[in-house]
Amino acid sequence: MRVAIAGAGLAGLSCAKYLTDLGYTPIVLESRDVLGGLVAAWQDADGDWYETGLHVFFGAYPNMLQLLKELGIEDRLQWKKHTMIFNQPEKPGTYSRFDFPNLPAPLNGIVAILRNNDMLSWREKIELAKGLVPAMLRGQKYVDSTDQYTFSQWLKQQGVSEDVQQDIFIAASKSLNFINPDEISAVVLLTALSRFLQQKDGSKMAFLDGSPTERLCQPLVDYITDRGGEVRINAPLKEILLNEDGTVKGFLMRGLNGAADYIETADVYVSAMPVDVMKVMLPNPWKENDFFQKLEGLEGVPVINLQLWFDRKLTDIDQLLFSRSPLLSVYADMSNTCRGYANPERSMLELVLAPAKDWIAKSDEEILQVTLAELQKLFPSHFSGDNPAKLLKYHVVKTPRSVYKATPGRQQYRPSQQTPISNFFLSGSYTMQPYLGSMEGAVLSGKLTAQAIAEGRLVANSSNLQMQTPQPATNAATV
Repeated sequence: MRVAIAGAGLAGLSCAKYLTDLGYTPIVLESRDVLGGLVAAWQDADGDWYETGLHVFFGAYPNMLQLLKELGIEDRLQWKKHTMIFNQPEKPGTYSRFDFPNLPAPLNGIVAILRNNDMLSWREKIELAKGLVPAMLRGQKYVDSTDQYTFSQWLKQQGVSEDVQQDIFIAASKSLNFINPDEISAVVLLTALSRFLQQKDGSKMAFLDGSPTERLCQPLVDYITDRGGEVRINAPLKEILLNEDGTVKGFLMRGLNGAADYIETADVYVSAMPVDVMKVMLPNPWKENDFFQKLEGLEGVPVINLQLWFDRKLTDIDQLLFSRSPLLSVYADMSNTCRGYANPERSMLELVLAPAKDWIAKSDEEILQVTLAELQKLFPSHFSGDNPAKLLKYHVVKTPRSVYKATPGRQQYRPSQQTPISNFFLSGSYTMQPYLGSMEGAVLSGKLTAQAIAEGRLVANSSNLQMQTPQPATNAATV
């Protein structure tokens, strides 16, 4: 059975991978000339990679870790020490650490907080415990109910001071959804904190040993094609064609470089496109359907990623860093954290500018200059004196619509992977799954889509006693 999938990001490729495991033949159609979607990367004229974002893997990503194991590439994750490191704006050039000891959860997290005396006073530690511990004990049902509040509103209800929010949670919310605590839904932070605190290695971080396109997406393509599937780049979807009954007749594909348009037909169709693109591609007859109308409640958040190459080492820290800058979100010296980008003599900083809504339309040069001004505060010793660090080159990658913007109330608009159209399914981190807008959410959504297709086939053929029932892909989140 053929399944046409529009989009070769993590959701589309994961969906195709699990479909091949179930005996289907997926055809993945990617509009751009690069794999990966929101984790895409490119090589410049010097052969250096630059990416759409700073992609960090967590111990609390069971589906991603299972996928890497199934592909035989789990050794490509470079695990870092279990710590979280924050810049201290009041002491430029210094850091504050939360070091997690080798203890069971949540004890390791509690000890990490108690040991930190740079960012949190004892009064603030008590405030934090009074707010977070009861929320963790009340379970996911309670966490889900907090989608009506921003995280700032929720913290205020718990009696947590503004100082604690400024010290920790601005950095955390920007790293999770690229917006501030007064915008982000409380469900996002509380879901992440719940998983980080309840799993011993939940907040432990890893970096891929090279570009996501080459080291993660290409193995997925190889797995799919080795089992009879296809993955095509430069294959943009032009229109979703319908039968008279409203089901999908085919994908009308745009011909490039003077080639004629053509129709890709299959037994089942999947959109693994971002929600903003899916809304544009939605056929008119479907727009009256309540299921698809809910998509109007979702939109992507703008993100800007910068990669800067310098003439010297700025830091030897091998870890993700939380800048606590009003402009920058998180950053890392990729020459330390990533084997494929390693350089013992020069730094290559990768930084996320967030919130980006006021900067997405500005020029690369304007974005660069404001970023360099922030770096002077983070690394004062390297950008002052007679011999300041020199920028050798840079890349700015703008994503006007990234993961869905998780403001309060968005949960009710997130669709299931199965739609009212019998031969059409959705995949993407915006679809309903417990990991929200993340790489883990994208992988899990693809797996759930494959399951839904298999289950739909089972229902459709339940009267055929000779049918071989495919086994659904394992959902590591529920194992």
